[in-house]
Amino acid sequence: MSKQNEFDCLQSKNRNAAGICDNFHHTIEFIGKRWMGVIIYTLLKGEKRYHELLNEIPGISDRLLTERLRELENEGLIVKETSEASPRKVTYQLTPLGQELEKVIRAVMEWVGKASSS
Repeated sequence: MSKQNEFDCLQSKNRNAAGICDNFHHTIEFIGKRWMGVIIYTLLKGEKRYHELLNEIPGISDRLLTERLRELENEGLIVKETSEASPRKVTYQLTPLGQELEKVIRAVMEWVGKASSS
């Protein structure tokens, strides 16, 4: 978010009771959902098939992965592509908007590294 957009957000009448911009709050809550960051991090490595995601994210349930992928798709952060070939191949990959989250994910990982070494 640019400094001007940040300022606009803080000055906006579209704020919740804590004075936080609703868009900022929605984004933090969305990315902070269980497994969301790990899914995004995994897709930063490149497109994946559904079962590749299940294998690379130990502990996530089939139902929850499906739910999170739908949420990411609805937010425009990933795209689901289905091939017409037989057998049908479904892959997931980040959109350009989703790829912009790499900076955020890397910053959080760096911060966690600093926090855990303290």
